[in-house]
Amino acid sequence: MRRFLAGVVACTAASGASAATFDGASLSAAWGIPFIGVLLSIAVFPLVAPKLWHHHFGKIAAAWTIAFLAPFALAFGAGTAAGVLIHALLEEYVPFIILLAALYTVAGGICVRGNLHGSAHLNTGLLALGAALASIMGTTGAAMLLIRPLLRANDNRKHAVHVVVFFIFLVANAGGSLTPLGDPPLFLGFLNGVGFFWTTLHLALPMLFVCVALLAIFYALDRHYWRTHDAKHPFLDPTPDTPPLGIDGKINFALLAAIVALVLMSGIWKPGVEFDVLGTHVQLQNLVRDGLLACVLLASLALTPKSARAGNAFDWAPIEEVAKLFAAIFITIAPVIAILRAGEAGAFAGIVHAVSDAQGKPIDIAYFWATGLLSSFLDNAPTYLVFFNLAGGDARTLMTTDATTLAAISAGAVFMGANTYIGNAPNFMVKAIAESRGVRMPSFFGYMAWSGAILLPLFAVLGWLFF
Repeated sequence: MRRFLAGVVACTAASGASAATFDGASLSAAWGIPFIGVLLSIAVFPLVAPKLWHHHFGKIAAAWTIAFLAPFALAFGAGTAAGVLIHALLEEYVPFIILLAALYTVAGGICVRGNLHGSAHLNTGLLALGAALASIMGTTGAAMLLIRPLLRANDNRKHAVHVVVFFIFLVANAGGSLTPLGDPPLFLGFLNGVGFFWTTLHLALPMLFVCVALLAIFYALDRHYWRTHDAKHPFLDPTPDTPPLGIDGKINFALLAAIVALVLMSGIWKPGVEFDVLGTHVQLQNLVRDGLLACVLLASLALTPKSARAGNAFDWAPIEEVAKLFAAIFITIAPVIAILRAGEAGAFAGIVHAVSDAQGKPIDIAYFWATGLLSSFLDNAPTYLVFFNLAGGDARTLMTTDATTLAAISAGAVFMGANTYIGNAPNFMVKAIAESRGVRMPSFFGYMAWSGAILLPLFAVLGWLFF
């Protein structure tokens, strides 16, 4: 029966399977313009035309997608364009967005109620907790779970900006570096064959170094602000101490465990069954994982008390934006990846030379900084994918022979997503929530002043120690 089903799908797609492949060495760099256009739109429009972007970001993303697919179909045929589209959607986008939506929905159903009182010890503890949870429930999930309790704990303090800034550094970024669940770049690596616990083993020490250093800096800074300003001139606490501390929506902890189990299952269970759809091989274990993740999402919506989501001000706007934008990113990045895989024969040979020595071997520190700096401005998930493929794109080789190179790419993408508001999806979400609660967050460049003063020197030491 399994062979019959696989054969049926393969036969119906056979005519397009061969057309779905193309030689990256034959492509010019101009095919990367739509991809760059999507990323620049994400970076620029929210700053210069926020209202236009808020109402039309989906249309802008769709326009860049069409700007790639239409000429690509004319140049290489409709069958090849359809194959590229199917591959981008089934191989990467659908698993990516289903996992992200499941984590977002489940985390959004856990509401921490009650009031805490901000102090250097409490704030540092909450940041440490968030960093630890980020690799289990994702940077988005951990950020959405803890940002509101943290803001309530500090709403009687005049100086709270630094609390949110370090929250972005730790919870929305660095803490998610240990598993594919933690940060979108690592899940893309998992989808491309990187083992589930590979990053746990290879990024544990860099992650501990970054997080311990940031927590120590934060504690000293927060204690300074408390002693010199807030303790002398305290604000009236606007949050009452009733109701008592507690958690609503506890069922979602079980559902969170189910998400972890399903992702692990897809990495361990290998039944050897796959379906060929226009040249894209969809494996049975991934279909089962994604279908059951969708069931977990629906279960969370059905079982979570309405009061829990109301307490979190839960809505679908953030995940809707991510879904539309990343559909365009995954489609338009296809020719860029093909060119990079062509190596020195491709149009991006200059990039290959910049991160390789005279013998063609990868320079790990160059990969760390190149991946990280581009992740700061172009979103870290597609940037990871670009450099993953630039390093060869073969997960087995990257996990063994070139393990330090993959570690450098992973660390650069995850850690340096904190350098700007646009480096990682949760950054802007945390900023928006903080501003809605009355915190005057830094501007785009003001935030970069924080990250430049604190993160870049820390990353320089990190690169020297590990890469």
